[in-house]
Amino acid sequence: MTDYNEDDYLMLSGIQHFNFCRRQWALIHIEQQWAENVRTLEGSYVHRVADQAHLREKRGDKLIVRALPVQSRQLGISGICDVVEFVRDSLGVPLSGEEGTYLPYPVEYKRGRPKKDDSDRSQLVAQAICLEEMLACEITVGYLFYDEIKHRVEIPITESDRQRVQDTFREMHGYYSRRYTPKAKAGPHCDSCSLNMVCLPHMMERRSVASYIESRLNE
Repeated sequence: MTDYNEDDYLMLSGIQHFNFCRRQWALIHIEQQWAENVRTLEGSYVHRVADQAHLREKRGDKLIVRALPVQSRQLGISGICDVVEFVRDSLGVPLSGEEGTYLPYPVEYKRGRPKKDDSDRSQLVAQAICLEEMLACEITVGYLFYDEIKHRVEIPITESDRQRVQDTFREMHGYYSRRYTPKAKAGPHCDSCSLNMVCLPHMMERRSVASYIESRLNE
């Protein structure tokens, strides 16, 4: 894989938007359009605790670092890990200012509950790839913490996961370099999108109250 220049880096978190809807990603990251809805506000609230930049907390053999900046030249991305837990391990890597060696485990905070698609998983895998590249180590597991169930889900990180994320970012770079925004394809996912009025203004205006209520009841 060709290394990217920093000027061409994409936002790591954009892979979640891209997997949810390629048009949504393009509207946000290429056309610079954004709109808040209750879901984006809930997401911001969930991240409020995790996003305390560079806060370090030591708990026995575990070092917890919040809002850790990461990047990958191979993927051409940069972003922030909500939390990285460094666990002391003889097979780990040295850390500045710490004795011994540690293995990193990314922890991503999400609103709601586990999703049926792999958008959250892909974001976590991308974080792991960044950490592997930066620290010269191998990460085999990460965690997704969902606020609705108040529980973290262990996510194995496999070679197929890494390949899927690499392929996705390659596609994203292709869209971005061409400044390509896909055409709208309406579907059930549009109801929860914060950009539905920007993306489908005429369609949203024509929706009946009954259809809107029915879509909410079916979520």
